[in-house]
Amino acid sequence: MGLTTEEGRGVVASDASVELTAACCHGGAKMAGLAYSLGKREINQHFTIKNAKLISLALVILLVIFHAVSRYFGGGDSCEWLLSSGRYLGENVWQPYGCMMHKYRSIEAKTCLSEKRVAFLGDSRIRQLFYSFIKVIDPGQREEGNKHAEISFEEKSSSLYVDFLWYPEANNSMKERVISWTREGSAKPDVVILGAATWSIKLHGGCGETLQQYKDNMTAIGIHLERLAKHGEIYWVLQDPVNEEVLRSDRKMITNQQLDQYNEAAVHALRSSKGSNGSGVKLLSASRLAALEMISQSDDGLHVPESSRNVGAMVLMNAVCNKRLRPIDGSCCQTLPPPNFLQKLSACFFVGSALVLLTLHLLCNNRHHRPVPPDVESLEEKKPATAAAPLGLKATLQTLCKMGVIMAYFYLCDRADVFMKEQKFYTHSTFFIPLIYIFVLGVFYSENSKETKLLNREQTDEWKGWMQLVILIYHISGASAFIPVYMHVRVLVAAYLFQTGYGHFSFFWLKGDFGLYRVCQVLFRLNFLVLVLCVVMDRPYQFYYFVPLVTFWFVIIYGTLAMWPQILQKRANASSMWHLCVLAKLLGLLVFICIFAYSQGFFDSIFSAWPISKLFELNGSISEWWFRWKLDRFAVIHGMLFAFIYLVLQKRQVLSEGKGETLFSARISNLLLFLSVITFITYSVWASNCNSKSECNEMHPYISVVQILAFILIRNIPGYARSIYSSFFAWFGKISLELFICQYHIWLAADTKGILILIPGNPSLNIMVSSFIFVCVAHEISLITNDLAQVIIPKDTAALLKRVGAMGVLALLVQLTTRDSWTKFDHRV
Repeated sequence: MGLTTEEGRGVVASDASVELTAACCHGGAKMAGLAYSLGKREINQHFTIKNAKLISLALVILLVIFHAVSRYFGGGDSCEWLLSSGRYLGENVWQPYGCMMHKYRSIEAKTCLSEKRVAFLGDSRIRQLFYSFIKVIDPGQREEGNKHAEISFEEKSSSLYVDFLWYPEANNSMKERVISWTREGSAKPDVVILGAATWSIKLHGGCGETLQQYKDNMTAIGIHLERLAKHGEIYWVLQDPVNEEVLRSDRKMITNQQLDQYNEAAVHALRSSKGSNGSGVKLLSASRLAALEMISQSDDGLHVPESSRNVGAMVLMNAVCNKRLRPIDGSCCQTLPPPNFLQKLSACFFVGSALVLLTLHLLCNNRHHRPVPPDVESLEEKKPATAAAPLGLKATLQTLCKMGVIMAYFYLCDRADVFMKEQKFYTHSTFFIPLIYIFVLGVFYSENSKETKLLNREQTDEWKGWMQLVILIYHISGASAFIPVYMHVRVLVAAYLFQTGYGHFSFFWLKGDFGLYRVCQVLFRLNFLVLVLCVVMDRPYQFYYFVPLVTFWFVIIYGTLAMWPQILQKRANASSMWHLCVLAKLLGLLVFICIFAYSQGFFDSIFSAWPISKLFELNGSISEWWFRWKLDRFAVIHGMLFAFIYLVLQKRQVLSEGKGETLFSARISNLLLFLSVITFITYSVWASNCNSKSECNEMHPYISVVQILAFILIRNIPGYARSIYSSFFAWFGKISLELFICQYHIWLAADTKGILILIPGNPSLNIMVSSFIFVCVAHEISLITNDLAQVIIPKDTAALLKRVGAMGVLALLVQLTTRDSWTKFDHRV
């Protein structure tokens, strides 16, 4: 059937419309791509890494000034913060303002209060606090005894006595008890906790005369409490609120308004009785703030719920014990230890470098070098085409001065009482929302790869980058409390070690460079920052557990491949028998690993021997090293075996690695992709059903490699996936080691136990600012490490041997100097 003229015109018009739409869409896509590229370039043009570092330096200076002035004029006593302020994180985690509260265990409480006497004076609410306090010491303690009588608790093993004395009113009876303790020769308690008001309100109907009498009594008691405070610690507990709606009829006169008036009277009386040296009586009001949130859960409206009074007990325990036991995650009420000899020596070294540099600057004319133009796409400085010459004296001193400034910032963040610290608190949103943000940024900064080989350099940098960012978010959010996230992050750590085996095996197999210069370069790159931090931050080497782990495995890989016969790809190409020799070496390494893994006694005897024990001990034990080593013991050999198989297949041209080509035939590729996806889903389901970390950790060494291989296949089988990479993730991947180490002290706080607070009162802004400074510092340390490696590791073998010998002697002297001086830590996550 033919078309009419009108119909024909309609078809022509329709075709033209389709072509126009297609042209518009194509043009729109090109415009969108151009806008995307120009926008990204515009951002990078103005926000270079050099400008970012200048901004971060200015921020650090301003923040140091702000916190110093705030503490000087606004009161910087963390003990006061602990006792008087705070908020709930979630439903039951109490966070004092600006400092961290340690959760004391029974053995710690007994150690702190050994041979001490603690006395609680007051009414039934003080009795509640008394029971919560002794339950910290003895968790099995029951709330037994007469309600309106004295109760005694004794811990014989530590000669500890805690007494509750029934004094429901602040009257002459309470005053006489306090006076009896102030008399010459009387047995004085080391800690006194007291408080009262509700009985005065109840017995006298809340009349005004009773309040005035309370003020007079408090003034009289306060004078004697001041005298008693010269011999011990005194805490007056301000009255908790009540839930007026559920109070019994005989307690209806106890109102929150009345309690506020009595609290004001107590505060005024105790402050007016203070001596010239300041009041020795400390006011505990943090428990009242906690009760405000929880009083609605009270059964009778008067006595606070157990969760609230536990806050008061733990606040008291921190106030009394932090200065004695110095828990790393208890920064409240804790004085700073003086710098040790090595810390002072390191400060003198950096200051001396600055003075020498200043002298040279004054004596010599500066040579002005033309600055290297920045690469705005990568935010990196373009490296010269030729190899960089070793740094001169002035450049070396400048590098050391930069390192000194950075170490000063580390010290201020985590050793000096300048910045605040707060506890971690995990919620799903604090982990998964930042995770979504960074992956959106990673997609935004997608680039075409320069090469399309499996696990090329850009791709491995990308892999290390996104894994490191996930681990950072995991640490700051406290996500180790959530077992499924914990197990997935364990796979990421195993993947780092897998890359260690893959990368070093590939280098030695292809290059055959087993020289001392190469070994020293790698060891210096891995260990420089950690060794400096061990001195400046007074921490043992094993504290930064990942660096000892990768250093150990590098030495093992080197020893395995360097020992006779050294088998390289060139030699193996001549005869396939050499491939069997490589497999024999890997089998020998596997046997070595199994012997260590299944014989802990043998493992302990090797790594507990001095001086090697000093590298692997933490708290005088190698148990942490055993845990870390055993958890990922097969990851490195898996990486080595994968590298061997891949390089052999690549040499025999079994793989299709051209641009846009799938790695295998379509059928095999689809099958492997399907199996990889199923593996991912199966692992996630398994991790979600784990009952405990220890149970899952037993399986982890055997199954982590399956997840790693699944990721590699998904990332590399499709040709288009190998052709692109995220420059955003790759940039972070280049400084992943520095990021992992620096987080301990300048992003997290209290040696990873808490969070560094640069901007109080605004968690989101604080994270953004501290993260910005943290990343800039990590990048600068990476550059410093590379610069100093050129100076410290000479290519001349004779000179290098002399320096290695000198460093060995120096390390031995440091070990002898610091023997038995390390503090105790526990940072397993």
